[in-house]
Amino acid sequence: MYITVITVLLLQLLSSRARPKDETYKINGCGYESCHPVKDGFLNIHFVPHSHDDVGWLKTVDQYYFGTNTSIQMAGVQFILDSVVEALSKDPNKRFIYVETAFFWKWWLEQNEETQLQVKKLVSIGQLEFIGGAWSMNDEANSNYISTIDQFTWGLRKLNDTFGECGRPHIGWQIDPFGHSRQMASLFTQLGYDGLFFARLDYEDKKQRLNKKTAEMIWQSSPNLGSSADLFTHVLYNYYFAPDGFCFDVVCGIDPIVDDIKSPAYNVEKKASELLDFVRTQQRAFQDHGNVILTMGGDFAYQDAAYYYKSLDKLIKHINCKQISGIKVNAIYSTPSCYLKAINDKKLIYSTKQDDFFPYKSDKHAYWTGYFTSRPTQKYNERRGNNILQTCKQLAVQHLSGSQYEPKITPLREAMGIMQHHDAITGTEKQHVANDYARILSEAISKCEEVSSSVLSNIVGNKSLKFETCNLMNISTCTISEQSEQFVLTIYNPLSRIISEFVRLPITDDMEYVVIDPKNEKLLTQIVPIPNPVLNIPGRQSMATVELIFKAMDLPPLGFKSYLITKNKNTSHSNHINSTRSSSFSKTDELYIGDKKLGLKIDNDDSRSFTMYVNNVERQLVHEFMYYISMVGDNTKDFKRASGAYIFRPNGTAVPLCDVQKKPKVFKGPIVQEIHMSCNDWVSQVVRKYNDDDHFVFEWLIGPIPNGIGKEVISRFKIPSYQSDSTFYTDSNGREILKRILNHRFSFDLKENAENISGNYYPVTSRIMLTDNKTQFAILNDRAQGGSSLDSGEIELMVHRRIFYDDGFGVEEALNERPFGTGLVARGQHYLTFGSVETQNAVQRLLAQRKLIRPQYFFSKKTSLISYDELKDTMTLEYWGLKSALPDNVQLLTLEPWKDGTVLIRLEHIFEYSEDKRLSNAVVVNVQDLFTKFRIVSLRETILGGNQYLSEHTKLSWRTDDNTLSYDDKSSNKNKNIDPKYIVLTPMQIRTFIAQIIPLS
Repeated sequence: MYITVITVLLLQLLSSRARPKDETYKINGCGYESCHPVKDGFLNIHFVPHSHDDVGWLKTVDQYYFGTNTSIQMAGVQFILDSVVEALSKDPNKRFIYVETAFFWKWWLEQNEETQLQVKKLVSIGQLEFIGGAWSMNDEANSNYISTIDQFTWGLRKLNDTFGECGRPHIGWQIDPFGHSRQMASLFTQLGYDGLFFARLDYEDKKQRLNKKTAEMIWQSSPNLGSSADLFTHVLYNYYFAPDGFCFDVVCGIDPIVDDIKSPAYNVEKKASELLDFVRTQQRAFQDHGNVILTMGGDFAYQDAAYYYKSLDKLIKHINCKQISGIKVNAIYSTPSCYLKAINDKKLIYSTKQDDFFPYKSDKHAYWTGYFTSRPTQKYNERRGNNILQTCKQLAVQHLSGSQYEPKITPLREAMGIMQHHDAITGTEKQHVANDYARILSEAISKCEEVSSSVLSNIVGNKSLKFETCNLMNISTCTISEQSEQFVLTIYNPLSRIISEFVRLPITDDMEYVVIDPKNEKLLTQIVPIPNPVLNIPGRQSMATVELIFKAMDLPPLGFKSYLITKNKNTSHSNHINSTRSSSFSKTDELYIGDKKLGLKIDNDDSRSFTMYVNNVERQLVHEFMYYISMVGDNTKDFKRASGAYIFRPNGTAVPLCDVQKKPKVFKGPIVQEIHMSCNDWVSQVVRKYNDDDHFVFEWLIGPIPNGIGKEVISRFKIPSYQSDSTFYTDSNGREILKRILNHRFSFDLKENAENISGNYYPVTSRIMLTDNKTQFAILNDRAQGGSSLDSGEIELMVHRRIFYDDGFGVEEALNERPFGTGLVARGQHYLTFGSVETQNAVQRLLAQRKLIRPQYFFSKKTSLISYDELKDTMTLEYWGLKSALPDNVQLLTLEPWKDGTVLIRLEHIFEYSEDKRLSNAVVVNVQDLFTKFRIVSLRETILGGNQYLSEHTKLSWRTDDNTLSYDDKSSNKNKNIDPKYIVLTPMQIRTFIAQIIPLS
């Protein structure tokens, strides 16, 4: 023992002289230049201090920030940032990474000037590095690409404005989302990131990658964008936690490192030896490049940073002492960026991957596919929030002084950023947190709607006119349309192409309504009863019993049309040519909708069975609601895993919900034909076909799901004769399409699929599709859901879940939503399309875009009746935001106020290569004179986040196993001066610009 003590003391003394101070504390700047040097021929251990701070989960956003409600969790973000900044300021050797800009910005605004200057210094020398940098660490299954881009843009803008180039992240850090999408990886490359680190993937995939040393790979994330979308990707060895026994935070309950040789508690030698054993085991699972990354942190770690850093200091010092005795190990404080740069310098060759990392399973009975559907109404409201945000940003720009509206736009930018969090849109939070998310989103939506109202008043030339919204149209409720004798409906089209909209307005009786369009034309109208199950939705407070329907034709791009709607008490439907009450049919020979070009006829004996007509060809279609019984369990063993908010684990195959359906009712008129069907007292639907439309609408209403056993309700479509060969296709975050094969993974050998139902579920954010190589059969949805094709010709989407057990992954609550004292009711829509391969890709793409970016309705009440002429004298009734529509394959993805009077513009090509003979071609767009309110005088192209000019962007390159460069920097268009008359877009390309504009007189 005496000899050991003397040896240790001698090593410590020699070590303190072995490294010059100027090498240890050498600071060259931020980013890669700020990294501590690694040593060739050594095993370099990169200690990465970090804290994973959920933007809501077990506690609300504010509870997490302020540290309140400690009975649930000891977590306070303000204390983390306070203590980390203090620790970094005392020692230039230390490093820390921070991720969630939502929390950081809240903290930043509270700091005094002295602290802010200190933080800027820490960022400028690379001690504090921002990783990820979005408003929150977003989910990758349910988030739509537009919302993801927006929440990164806002977070990165805050960092860029505050810290300049040193605040620009280089690394994606998605350590906690429950699976990873290919589109997200593509977005990271377009945001200018050099690499991605994540933690969660199928445990079989991880095991095989570690065995084959392919846990570091080049993710070829877009077949359309080529090598520019290749992304270095690293699967973290130990999730994102410190190795067992090496978390030294105050909430870990682990003894700190003691390096006093005289103390009976002396443990540094033992702990260092244990850590080196762990590191060497980790090293053997990766290519030999002489570097290992250790994530020294976890959930809400570093609440007392000095406590954590003290032990890390002692470990690093002791490990480095061993260099004197010839042990070639070098421990340094580091960041993921520095680890990435160190291995990039080695110029190794990496394997590639082309698919995604769904579904994720953590053990053989725990597939994390339930959250694809959990909290369906929350998922719907998130989608609606995106729609409203795009509208108010577009209108603010068209006002020409959009900066004045920033204070009211920003809350929705930030609320939508919070909603993308991997415990928000996923539905995997506690109920009180879900309630708080709803509050945050609702309050922010109301402010953005104030912006839209103000701008519309300005555009129409009547600043006293108010434009109100009806936020409960999804349950056929709108006070203005129900109670007004006369009102004006203004419909704004946020798409950059002309569309038509079938308008449905709840009204209280079936008297005639006269609808006048902007050209003083009386429009054809139809009145349809609201189904009884909708009338009886718990909490619905409405007198409306019917809906007024008309077709709003040719809505201008980024513009609107206003319609004067008047109740005519003196005329009945029967004697007015422009107004029709839907005829009701119950005879079997009348139970059809549509026509032989596109129509459905109900089977006489089974209302779940239809004959579908497509271009005079008949096909049998079966549609039914079913449910999976949720597995119960105490989660003590993998086979005792319960179905819950995260996990979908059915107990058996799907059970039919409708043994004997009630006789359906068919309502027909000149605008729409629809079938009202009741399955039981908590499941019903309307099947609808609008005249001249290219798809069917299946509008479902589910709930309250009864108490008792847990049920996970699906809507299943089947064409019995269809041969899809165990193959189906799903979208990736609403953009590119991925191929799925039943019980198969493209990049690893799936050996254990004990859950062959949930193990074949995938996220569906916009559509799921089958093909027999001649035709395509697709279902599109109005919110993110889980879906699959478990049999040939069959598509199922999970629409609702109510479960009475927790699945044991932390939320500690059953997924049992009870608004109004009973189970949750959800109402939504599926859109069925069928046709030839040559036409269906275009139909599906354009329909998915219309359902994602919908027209927005604004109501203006009239206190006294006025004529069309009087209305025309007081407001502009039609407005075009664009002088002409953009091509169908191009969308003006972003139009929002930017900085110093500039405007942020994104253009996207919405088709993939080979999807359509015409629309999959490259296209040239002239944006200089595109807008009616302003003219673009200059454009400067940026990377996707708008936080760096493209001409200034560089990117690390990597070699793949086919011996090619994963990224060719020379292939990018990096011209500083962009001709706004000649913007070229290739399939799936998004281009981002900062525009200088001048008003048009």
